[in-house]
Amino acid sequence: MNIIIVGCGKVGSTIAEHLHDEGHSIVVVDRRADKLETLSNKIDIMTVEGNGATNSILNEAGIENCDLLIAVTSLDEVNLYCCLIAKKAGAKNTIARVRNPEYAEDIHIVKDDLGLSLCINPELTAANEISRLIRYPGAIEINRFTKGGVELYKLKIPEKSKLDGKLIKDINVKDKSNFQICVIERDDDVYIPSGDFMLKNLDKIYILSKPADAMKMFKVFDINVEKGRTAILVGGGKIAVYLAKFLISSNISVKIVEMDAERCEELSDIVPNATILCGDGLDKEFLLEEGLATVDSFASLTGLDEENIILSLYAASVSNAKIITKINKLSFDNIISKMDIGSVIEPKYITSEYIIQYVRAMQNSLSSNVESVYKIVGGQVEALEFSVKEESFITGIKLQELELKDNLLVASISRNGNLIIPSGSDTIEVGDSVIIVTTHKKLRDLTDIVRN
Repeated sequence: MNIIIVGCGKVGSTIAEHLHDEGHSIVVVDRRADKLETLSNKIDIMTVEGNGATNSILNEAGIENCDLLIAVTSLDEVNLYCCLIAKKAGAKNTIARVRNPEYAEDIHIVKDDLGLSLCINPELTAANEISRLIRYPGAIEINRFTKGGVELYKLKIPEKSKLDGKLIKDINVKDKSNFQICVIERDDDVYIPSGDFMLKNLDKIYILSKPADAMKMFKVFDINVEKGRTAILVGGGKIAVYLAKFLISSNISVKIVEMDAERCEELSDIVPNATILCGDGLDKEFLLEEGLATVDSFASLTGLDEENIILSLYAASVSNAKIITKINKLSFDNIISKMDIGSVIEPKYITSEYIIQYVRAMQNSLSSNVESVYKIVGGQVEALEFSVKEESFITGIKLQELELKDNLLVASISRNGNLIIPSGSDTIEVGDSVIIVTTHKKLRDLTDIVRN
């Protein structure tokens, strides 16, 4: 597809890199020549310097042949106006990033008038992700697939677990829960395991399961399933507001810690059912007095990554709370992943991933049968969902008879609303939704799972 991205910040650059890797024709527009040069030195794309909300610049970028325009500048008004101009100029589809809660709440009224295909609010999306993690306190990460009603959970086997030294096939035989162990992360090594793989304490594992079976699956792996009743949020920004509302609606008691007195007054009006604490979140005694040692969930949501990391490290050292850490910068993932800071939330990455998922859905309706893709374990592994639209040389054939590539797992097959954890005797049929987990990159079609 021909895609124009307006805005070359962290989100725009991330989207451009991912979509370029997937074979799309990308043009990036931004006022800042230095940002465009940095990006064009990394990937081979076309760039246009200028205001993406003007007809002349969009024409230079090729708007008349544009399948999709994505506006992700730092200004909501520019993004919305850019989409309006683009639609009038011939763009088939448009996506706008809108951060202002007031705009986000009313955007549905004028969505058609603006020609918007999708509007995404990064803070709202991040808050929704955090609330899901708090509802499943034992999960470090949750990836939801668009079809099949299944989710991919990242868990950590406890230090003193009965699973230490057990083979995966023995766990599945003993317990009839509907789940599939897809990936094992052990120290710096990553495995796509067979049934003969032996688990160890402190392994990080990715497990595919229906949401309805998640709690039962957590118990099998000695993971806490008790839903928390209290939460402390440090930082009173937009994410905290959205998150507090989500949690309060789930009968969770929420305290928000914010240093700015004026912002505290605003929070009292915006989230009246939350307890607003005006104080320094880095004050250890203050946090302990407010119940940090006994709280069920703790989220560090300030605007500074360094503060959030320090807060989460401290919270983890004095409590058994579910820890959530907001990170704004996408670099140093390999270092951050080794820290005991619980679940890491990167709003900019979530935004870009959400938009990329939408693009894949568009592409799926045109040619590819990839419904969704998640990059996990720091991008070393991909989990892909394929929609089987027509017969091919792999349909109707038992999996054990197919020469599947190494380091590749057919993790699940969804058929008529039923989840199948496949064995060698199962087959892939037309109409199925199939999830593949593999270290191989850029699979375009389900037939790519077999050796050449």
